[in-house]
Amino acid sequence: MAKKASAKRAPSRKPTPPGRGLAKPAKPRIGRSITLHFQGDWGGANLHRVCGWLAQELGDRTGEHSRFAIWNGAGGIDSVRAIGRGLVDVSLTTPGAFARMALKGRGPYVAESFPHLRGLGTVPQRDRLVLAIDARHNIHSFADLRKRRTPIRIAASPDDGASHIGFATHRLMEAAGIPREMLESWGGGYVEAIRPDECIALVTSGAADAIFHEAIMTYWWQDLADKHELTYVPVERSVLRQLERSYGWPSATLPAGYLRGMTKPLETLDFSDFLLMVRDDMPDDVAELLAYCLVETSAALEVQYKHIPPERSPVTYPLTKETLARTAIPLHPAAERYYKSRRYI
Repeated sequence: MAKKASAKRAPSRKPTPPGRGLAKPAKPRIGRSITLHFQGDWGGANLHRVCGWLAQELGDRTGEHSRFAIWNGAGGIDSVRAIGRGLVDVSLTTPGAFARMALKGRGPYVAESFPHLRGLGTVPQRDRLVLAIDARHNIHSFADLRKRRTPIRIAASPDDGASHIGFATHRLMEAAGIPREMLESWGGGYVEAIRPDECIALVTSGAADAIFHEAIMTYWWQDLADKHELTYVPVERSVLRQLERSYGWPSATLPAGYLRGMTKPLETLDFSDFLLMVRDDMPDDVAELLAYCLVETSAALEVQYKHIPPERSPVTYPLTKETLARTAIPLHPAAERYYKSRRYI
């Protein structure tokens, strides 16, 4: 009698993670010399650092007469307009999701849309837009503020057509039923400065009672929270839904204890990510080389932040190729082809 054949179980195989199991990509190079204009931030912050890193990597892979310039800016609406109008070749804006407004002509771009805007990648930064008020006012909600009509002075970026921060702050306050005119009618108002450190200094000096700003992971915010009693005001969900419908803005939370005095998770606007932008007419070889430098040489950027805990770092590491390759707007076709060929997207 023949023995019954035993069934053999096929060896289990784990799915191959994106980008794994592929040969290391060849280092691309452009034989000719190129000139590129970047736009970053005020000059001494993270967007400029990203521009400088990419310019160095490009310089190592292009002709010997290549030249790169980095222009100062606010890193917001002005950066989107600069790239959209062709004033620069590469720019960074934050938060990344806000650039979607420019494609469809919403918000600050209603009079001038930029449908030819394209992404090259994203440098991740986990950030939120936060309203913090001096605890002596005992304001814990927007309902408290509306009911008591407290004449608070809020340190914030100006709604000047350049800053996403100022634009978002004022649209949020309007959606919450407290437009600028109402706040001023109570005897309060805005004390304006551009950068978060400048706004925090207004609170510490006593020139303002509250701050509405981003860069929540920085030591400026930690120092403010450690030295001052603050209450952190969550944004009402009805307001967050309205802002998402009107502008496509996402919401997010900060965990309880992120800053001293933050006793509960704080729901507010998501203000994350640095979006790297170009136009759809950028030459394919330049766009592909930029994409390569972004994802394949990111260790050179990450090492500059490793001395800071990742939850407090202005660049949220570890930097993965899949995260760097994601964008809030459509990718430049050459960058998309490269990322797909490497299975990063």
